[in-house]
Amino acid sequence: MALFDDVRSYLRIDTSDTSFDGEIQDLIGAAQVELTDVGVDPTLVSASTDPLIKKAITTYCKANFGYDTDNAEAFASSYEKMKIYLMNSSTYQAVISL
Repeated sequence: MALFDDVRSYLRIDTSDTSFDGEIQDLIGAAQVELTDVGVDPTLVSASTDPLIKKAITTYCKANFGYDTDNAEAFASSYEKMKIYLMNSSTYQAVISL
């Protein structure tokens, strides 16, 4: 299943409802940019197949989707913790060649 479809499922949006597709795609892109900006390997982020990266992106989307999310603060906190782990783990850091 593609990342977009996974996020849609986590947000509990029916596959026939395409009215939120733009917002979902923007949130996925924003999460990917943020993870890359903090030093997570861009190839891992763009592939979005690694379970921790995928979970970070979906959690970011759950924290920022819509306006009346009761658990937004908890999801945002969870995302921040995952982001910190990813940016500090040697497994996920971008390789810089000199």
